[in-house]
Amino acid sequence: MSISPARRLWAAVEPLHAVVYFAPETASAAKEAGLRGYWMGYFAGRLAPVGPIGPAAATSMLFGFAPAMVSRALPDAWSFASPAEVLRTRLAAVENALSAVLGPSGHDELASLLSLAASACDFDARPLAAAWSAVPRPTGVLGRLWLAATVLREHRGDGHVLSAVHAGLTGLETTLTHIGDSVIARGDVQPHRGWSDAEWTLAAERLRTRGLLDPAGRLTPSGTALRRRIEEDTDRLAAAPVDALGPAGLSRLLELATPLSRAVIDAGVVPVPNPMGVPRP
Repeated sequence: MSISPARRLWAAVEPLHAVVYFAPETASAAKEAGLRGYWMGYFAGRLAPVGPIGPAAATSMLFGFAPAMVSRALPDAWSFASPAEVLRTRLAAVENALSAVLGPSGHDELASLLSLAASACDFDARPLAAAWSAVPRPTGVLGRLWLAATVLREHRGDGHVLSAVHAGLTGLETTLTHIGDSVIARGDVQPHRGWSDAEWTLAAERLRTRGLLDPAGRLTPSGTALRRRIEEDTDRLAAAPVDALGPAGLSRLLELATPLSRAVIDAGVVPVPNPMGVPRP
């Protein structure tokens, strides 16, 4: 499958957003805010702009996580720290993490291009992207850069959920199609999504019954065709930011973002492979 402009944008920018999941500064900030454990910090931090929601709404929005895993963190997280406090500390932490790898200055043009792209996003049926788009822009350039990258990331992610649901897949089934396509490995994702072996087996059986997986867990020709449609729909739904940039703007954004994303990966901040399936650009 040819690489669309929207997918090229994602691959170049996703590592800059993903620093928030792996940098020690983020974990320290969550602990200082009173949150208990990595996953409470993850769920509270990612959902803080939405407000103090409970596990049912959170699981719906996050899609790929097991409900039992989400309910261990929410709504308890909000008894330790408010969404506003979680958001404040998280933004400060990710700015520090990016600054440590990339340096604090020299990124104004990329931040402006990312903000232009993010401003073109539409938010119909995209709750996570809409919530992050409403976060006030930080004063620091790295904060603005990261926030715009996050809006773009959640905009694409929400669109991917819409595509997968339209294809008749659950969150776990969607994950299994990624694994069946060798995008990610089971060992790189199952521990981070909370699904039991029994749940995993049942989901795989449902996909085999539909003719989408073979007995070894690989995509069948029908599964490959379905996955291609999902990815093409995901790219189509993520096209507005690319259109806003135009060919020259996109080319310049990729030119600026790619070496920075390589830097955070090469520094060991964002691992490859990773649960998101993002490669080193």
